[in-house]
Amino acid sequence: MTATLVPPVTAQAHRDPNVLRWLGAYTASMLGDSVYYLALSWAAVQAGTPAQAGLVMSASALPRALLMLGGGVIADRLGPRRVVIGSDAVRCGAVLAVAALLFLTSPGLWPLALLAVVFGAVDAVFMPAVGALPARITGKDQLARVQGMRGLAIRCASVVGAPLGGLGVALGGAPAAFALAGALIAVSVPLLVSVRVRELPEDDTPRAARSARSDLAAGLRYVRRHRVLGPLMLAIALGDLGFVGPLNVGLTLLADRRGWGASGMGWVLAGFGTGAGAASLLLTVRGRLPRAGLVAGYAIITGSVAVGALAYVPALPAAVGTAVLVGLLTGLSGAMCGALLQTQADPAYLGRVTSVSSLVSLGLTPLSMPLAAAAIGTWGLGPVYVVSAAVCGLGGVVALAVPGLRRAELPG
Repeated sequence: MTATLVPPVTAQAHRDPNVLRWLGAYTASMLGDSVYYLALSWAAVQAGTPAQAGLVMSASALPRALLMLGGGVIADRLGPRRVVIGSDAVRCGAVLAVAALLFLTSPGLWPLALLAVVFGAVDAVFMPAVGALPARITGKDQLARVQGMRGLAIRCASVVGAPLGGLGVALGGAPAAFALAGALIAVSVPLLVSVRVRELPEDDTPRAARSARSDLAAGLRYVRRHRVLGPLMLAIALGDLGFVGPLNVGLTLLADRRGWGASGMGWVLAGFGTGAGAASLLLTVRGRLPRAGLVAGYAIITGSVAVGALAYVPALPAAVGTAVLVGLLTGLSGAMCGALLQTQADPAYLGRVTSVSSLVSLGLTPLSMPLAAAAIGTWGLGPVYVVSAAVCGLGGVVALAVPGLRRAELPG
C-alpha cells in the first residue's frame, strides 16, 4: 500500500479535511469497540456463569500486555497507517465471523474467548500505531489540538457506543450487536485509505538490515535517555496507578456504601466524563496551552486531591460536582501528557514510545483494581482513597521536580 505524501500543512487541524477523515475513521473504530465490548459482555453472560464471563472479558489483557512493545516496533517499521488499516480489517473480520457463528448456532463460550484473545493481540499493534499516526498527518504545532480531538472522539464513543450496543442487543441479540460493531469498524477502513501521510526519511541503516529486537532496544534506550519522555513515563505510571482503582472498583463500593445505587454511580461517572470532555474541548479549541509541563504537573496534583476528596463527600450532588472536577483536571493532565509525548518524540520512534506509555498504563491498571478492592476491605474507603491520591499526586511531583519535563512546551 503506497502512502500519498501530505503537502505542507497550512490549515488548522480541526479545519483540515485530511485530519477530519482520520478523526472520522478513529471515531467509527472507537464506536465499534464500545459496541463490541457490550456485545461480548452480554453474550458471555448468556452463555456461561458470571465467573466464566469475567474470564472471557479479561482474556484480551494478557496478549495485549505481552505483545505491546513488539507492536510498537511493527508500527514504526511498517508505518502506522498501514498497521491501523490492517488492524481494523482483522478486527472487523473477526467480529463479523463471530456474529455469523452466533446467528447460525449456539457454540458456547469458546468463540467469544478466542475473539477476545484476537482483539487483545490486535490491540497490541493497533494502539501504538494509532499513537504514531497523527504525527504523519499534520504539523507539530497542531498535534496538541489533534490530541484534544482524539479525546472528544473517545468521549463520544463511550457515550454513544453503549446505547448503540444495547439497541443492537434489543433488536437481534448478541449476533446483531456484533454485526453492528463490525460494520462500524469497517467504516474506518476506506476513510483511513483516503488519509494522506508523510513518509519519514530512511536512516543510514536500511530497515531490512535491522532486527526487530535491535529496533525495540533502540526505542527503549531512546525513551530512557530522553530528558522529557523518560520522566513523563514515570509521571503517567504513578498517575494511573493512583487513579484507576478509586475510579473503578472503588467507585462501585463507594456508591453501594453511600446508598447511591447504580444510577448514582452512573451520575458520578457522567460527571467525570463531562469534565474530561471539557478538557479535550479546551485543547481542541485553543490548540495549545503555554507551559505544558508545568500545567500537567499542577493538574495531576490538584486532580489527585479531588480524587481523595471523593471518599469523604456524603451527598450525591456534591460527589457529581467533585467528579466533574476530577475529570476536568485528570483530563487536562492526560491531554497535556499525551500532547507532550506526541510533540517531543521523534516520529520515527513514536510507535515504540506510544507502546511504552500504553504498556505502563495497561500493565498497572489490572493490578491496581484487585489491590484497591482488597485494601478497601481491610482499611476502609477513606484511607485507600487518600493513599491512592497520594500515589497519583507523586506523578505531578515528578513532573514539577524534573527540569526537562517542568519546562517542556508545546510547539506554537
